[in-house]
Amino acid sequence: MVCMSRVWQRGSRFAARLRNRDWFAGPSVRYYSTKTAPQIPGMEYQDAVCTLNTLQTNSSALEQVRRERSHPQQQLHAMRGFLERAGLKVEELDHLNIIHVTGTKGKGSTCAFTEQILRSYGFRTGFYSSPHLVQVRERIRINGRPIGKELFTKYFWQVYGRLDESKDAHGGAMPAYFRFLTILAFHVFLQEKVDLAVIEVGIGGAFDCTNIIRRPWVCGIASLGIDHTQILGDTIEKIAWQKGGIFKPGVPAFTVKQPEDAMVVLRNRAKEIKCPLWVCPDLEDYQADLPEPLHLGLAGQHQRSNASLALQLSHTWLQKRCLPDKSFPSTAAENTGVLQVAPFKPSPVMVKGLADTEWPGRNQTLKHGAVTYFLDGAHTMRSMQACVHWFRDIAAQHERNASGPVARVLLFNATGERDSAAMLKLLVSCHFDFAVFCPNITEVITSCNADQQNFNVSVENMLTRCLDNERSWRLHNSLGDNRGSQLLIEDTLSLVPERKADTLVFPCILSALQWITQGRDSVLADPAKTVLPVKPSVKTKAAPLCDAAEIHVLITGSLHLVGGALKHLDTASSK
Repeated sequence: MVCMSRVWQRGSRFAARLRNRDWFAGPSVRYYSTKTAPQIPGMEYQDAVCTLNTLQTNSSALEQVRRERSHPQQQLHAMRGFLERAGLKVEELDHLNIIHVTGTKGKGSTCAFTEQILRSYGFRTGFYSSPHLVQVRERIRINGRPIGKELFTKYFWQVYGRLDESKDAHGGAMPAYFRFLTILAFHVFLQEKVDLAVIEVGIGGAFDCTNIIRRPWVCGIASLGIDHTQILGDTIEKIAWQKGGIFKPGVPAFTVKQPEDAMVVLRNRAKEIKCPLWVCPDLEDYQADLPEPLHLGLAGQHQRSNASLALQLSHTWLQKRCLPDKSFPSTAAENTGVLQVAPFKPSPVMVKGLADTEWPGRNQTLKHGAVTYFLDGAHTMRSMQACVHWFRDIAAQHERNASGPVARVLLFNATGERDSAAMLKLLVSCHFDFAVFCPNITEVITSCNADQQNFNVSVENMLTRCLDNERSWRLHNSLGDNRGSQLLIEDTLSLVPERKADTLVFPCILSALQWITQGRDSVLADPAKTVLPVKPSVKTKAAPLCDAAEIHVLITGSLHLVGGALKHLDTASSK
């Protein structure tokens, strides 16, 4: 209903560049943009999501965000106001028995481990995370599963209706996208009577809208690094100060081992707030009395510190639930260090919980016949280092079992202020045969898919960023700048690329995946999926992919890119 109105849109300058590169043999590439106006609420899921998307573009909401960036203290005050207008009180959140987790890298995985452990004990869990990969309802989970479309729709209109009815009395103000979803998550968890809620911070901590929580049961800080510098600051110390803002007086907090400068700031924040802070032991330290090594459901060495943090968070929550009179030592004034928490013997339920944890889009492997996809939403330098380490290990294992030569392909995109060139430099060591770049656009001709629409970045800017990424890759590989690249229309290209990866840029995720797989993935060969015809020279360029026994594809640089890929590769995620 809401999504029926569509307009064709082309970026003015970039449209010319598209025509000059002459990517496709068919008509000009066209991009759908959906514009939604306020509608009378229906009961369709897509209606709710399209209306939610207006909060990405609502001018008053965006102006509010810009204004509050220079006065961050106003953010929590505004959040309380929106919460009250939605019919909730901050005090009610105390009943959710919250585990609050922040960090730069690994906070989502830590939450996933923690939620799975406590769900394995039989507790009814709520889990709020961001961003979503395919559907927005993934952000709000009950017992590990995204809430159903009917439930999302029902609760969405309850919250949106209250805010919309009261906006005229508040200068027309409506909460921005993430703020609204946070309120919605609290509403859902209260209505669904969860035993606990695992809440992942959005950005930072101190002024993040999740930090209206007054009395969490326990807090956690995953690995810290440099990210979101325009909001959080450009040094590890400034970022640590923001992250430590989730500490609450007397509430136990745990952190993984951090860089020394960051640890000093966290220690001082804990002392200032009167919050007991402990550092988690290595995962190996828990295994002294276990019959066999702990197995983690999430791949990658970096997940071991996340699992240790999750063990401490769940263990502390269980102690408070089962031993409510147990007191935790407070941080004494004379204490100048951070306490090292002792390891404990994980229960069989905890061991099973760690092994059963799933968290799509993070160190995930999907095998579709001759094509194997390795998906990881790494988007910071530290997470990309971990991604490279994981991919080199896992890809080598798969190649040893391959029936013949393997072609390696990188599919990459990065967004925002991230240093794409630096991340790409790390990926050079993986020795790809092709490096393919595309924006976080699922497909250029699409049915209504409001879950993955982003109105905050223009198509032109996204595609220009892809060309910049391609140029960075070529420079790292000493292939030259080649600003007037004719890579996809040159008919004299060698059929076998040099070991220095050839590069291509596509206008959407689906067209990139279709070219990479060359019809060898039956999921992508679905007749329902639009296939954009490409020039013969582009088909010629793909000869090594057709000749290889297997194709290994690393998809990384952005969780939104990974989510767009999963929409096409994992059909169950779109249902």
